[in-house]
Amino acid sequence: MRAALATLVVAATAAGAALAAGGEKEQIHLNAADQAAAKRAVAVRSDLGAGTWTGGFVKPDFSSSPDCATFHPKQADLVVTGAAESAWSDQGLQLQTQAVVLKTRAMVAADWRRTVLAAGAIPCLRSRLLKELGSGVTFVSFRRTIFAPVATNAQAFLMVVDVKTPSGKVRLAVQFVAIAQGRTELTIVSIVQNAVQKVVAQIDAQLARTLVARAA
Repeated sequence: MRAALATLVVAATAAGAALAAGGEKEQIHLNAADQAAAKRAVAVRSDLGAGTWTGGFVKPDFSSSPDCATFHPKQADLVVTGAAESAWSDQGLQLQTQAVVLKTRAMVAADWRRTVLAAGAIPCLRSRLLKELGSGVTFVSFRRTIFAPVATNAQAFLMVVDVKTPSGKVRLAVQFVAIAQGRTELTIVSIVQNAVQKVVAQIDAQLARTLVARAA
């Protein structure tokens, strides 16, 4: 079960990165100040409350992934100046947060229009998630969800899948949250058994408020 969750969270994060990449490569020009800002905007142990959390910072992956056949958002004019990522787990809950700082607010606004609001963005996200999850996973549902108003630009999506494990089939919920705040783009991915997804969604919302406040 834990191995299945770990595989899913990596796949979901990769799918989100692929959605943004869209067949083009953004420019990477990291600087110390924005690297520090990105690091402040991802989840650390003190953000997570009680529990037996394990994890920490992981290296962001800037490699490009194949895009969707009918969705090619422009990215080459965007400049990434900071990036950080953290991954945590606690008794069946997998949580990954990512922060990317762009050179200007205008770049973040443009990227949001291209990769979240554009007509082909959501079908592409669903398609990439399914491809990244691979064999042994059966699609159940995918939908946009109501998420706390943590920022002007915030969208959340929920995918439900059945996963084969040595002990039998498990139904899991994958929540993908995208937020744009100032020069920072935030992503929160949580994966948990579907029966407790609503509780975890509340945790995600509180965590989003904390990360947005630090990004600001």
